[in-house]
Amino acid sequence: MTQPPVSTEMVESVGIIRFNRPDVLNALNPATVTALVQAVLSLISEQGARCIVLTGAGRAFSSGADLSGGDDGNAATANRAEAVLQKFYHPMLRTLRDCPVPLVTAVNGPAVGAGMSIALMGDIITASQDAYFLQAFARIGLVPDSGSSWLLPRLVGAARARELSLLAEKLPAEKALNWGLVNRVYPADTLMAETLKIAKSLADGPVNGLSRIRKLYWESDRNSFEDQLNLEDELQLAASLGPEFAEGVAAFTEKRAPDFRKVSAGRA
Repeated sequence: MTQPPVSTEMVESVGIIRFNRPDVLNALNPATVTALVQAVLSLISEQGARCIVLTGAGRAFSSGADLSGGDDGNAATANRAEAVLQKFYHPMLRTLRDCPVPLVTAVNGPAVGAGMSIALMGDIITASQDAYFLQAFARIGLVPDSGSSWLLPRLVGAARARELSLLAEKLPAEKALNWGLVNRVYPADTLMAETLKIAKSLADGPVNGLSRIRKLYWESDRNSFEDQLNLEDELQLAASLGPEFAEGVAAFTEKRAPDFRKVSAGRA
């Protein structure tokens, strides 16, 4: 029986998605990225996930696009490569960008090419000490894709982004932490346990408010300062009229911890 390209599980209110092609280091193909989109939407809408953790099965996060070809691969012909990006990868990246709950990526091993781009989509990025990041495109005569040329300069600056893309050298997890590319680095055997602590903390939070925070930061790079002030006003008004703010104020007044779960089962 063929294994699905991604697997899912719920741990309390945290939805965990794993790339599930360990025999090819979780290489990406259209079936995998389509399954990733479906998993995100299903965990949130059908199972009530309040936070998503994305990681890989086996010893890799993802080795990037599967270049083996075939009907379900990323065939190395120009027209097909462009079509695959536009039909499968771009919608998947937009789904991750627009995710209405916090997204945590747990990089358990190599994150290469498009796999690196997906890893960098996390609001919080954790990594194993054994992990590394690699912009491998130049090694095969291609240019960065899957959003990496947008993400990298904003995370590590233009000079380091060009270095990673032009030299195509591995970036070890500890160095990635020093560069500000990831948030936390853990020993391999504690990565998921520590990541789940973070994810559960986010899941216990004001999920509608956290969704609005995500929107603020995704929009900030394309907005002028005035536009960003206006967006802050818009989202702050919506937040202030919602039940999460009321619960937060009540908890502060009553000197207790807020219980956002009871007031934010739905997301706005």
